[in-house]
Amino acid sequence: MEREIILKAQNVSKHFGGLAAVNEVSMDIFRGEILGLIGPNGAGKTTFVNVITGMLPITGGRVFFKDRDITGWPAYKIGRTGIARTFQIVKPFRGMTVRENVAVGAMFGHNGHKHSTKTALKKADEVLDFVGMGHLKERHADELTLPYLKRLELAKALAMEPELLFLDEVMAGLNPKEIESAMELVKRVNQQGITILVIEHVMKAIAGITDRVFVLNFGAELAQGTPEEVLNHPQVIKAYLGEKFVERQKRKQTMRDA
Repeated sequence: MEREIILKAQNVSKHFGGLAAVNEVSMDIFRGEILGLIGPNGAGKTTFVNVITGMLPITGGRVFFKDRDITGWPAYKIGRTGIARTFQIVKPFRGMTVRENVAVGAMFGHNGHKHSTKTALKKADEVLDFVGMGHLKERHADELTLPYLKRLELAKALAMEPELLFLDEVMAGLNPKEIESAMELVKRVNQQGITILVIEHVMKAIAGITDRVFVLNFGAELAQGTPEEVLNHPQVIKAYLGEKFVERQKRKQTMRDA
C-alpha cells in the first residue's frame, strides 16, 4: 500500500546573496512518521525548516502540504493549515504566564479562528497536562529552567493542533535523563497522530525515535534511509559523525552482546 505524502519539498533553495544555504533539496515526509534531519552545523537544516514554514522567503523550488501548493505563504497562514514548529533558541513570551503562552499558540494555530480566550485557555490546560507542565501553568515563562522552557516551546506548538510538527533541537542542552524523558514525550506526540520532523544532534535520540533519517551537508542532500543505514553510511561518518562515533557504537554493541 502506497504511503501518503503529507509534505513534499521539490528542489527547494534558499540563497543569501551568493551563498546557497539550501541548494535544490527535495524531500517527502510521510504521514505518521518521525523523520530525523541531521547534518553538521551550518548544513542548512534550520534554514530549510524556516523556508518550509514561511519564516524565510524561498529562493527556488516548490512546497506542497497535503497536495496544496503553499510555496511562499507567510508563516501565520502556514500555521493555520496545520503545520507548527519549535525554535532552536527558545522564544517564550516572558511577560506572560506559561498558560498564557500556550493559549497564544491555540489562538493562532490550525483551529485558531474557532477559539475564544476561554477555549484557548482550556486548550492550554489540556496541552500542559499532556507535556507534564500543568503544575507550572501560573508561573511566568522567565522563571522556568531550560528543560521546562523546551517543553513550553513544544506545548505552544502542540496547542496549534498541527498535523505536521517541526522540532528544532528540542533536546539540546539537556542531560541524559532529560533526553530520555524528551524522547518518550516526542514518541507520545507522534502516537497522537502527529507527523514529526526532528532536527537533532543527539544521535541517541535520532537512533531511538526516528523511522527515517535525512542528512544535509553544505545545503544539499548527502544521504537518507533508516537510522541504521544512515548512521553507518561512510559519507555521513566522514562528513558529520566521525570515526570516534563509530568506535563508541561498536563498544556499546560489544557490551550488549556480552
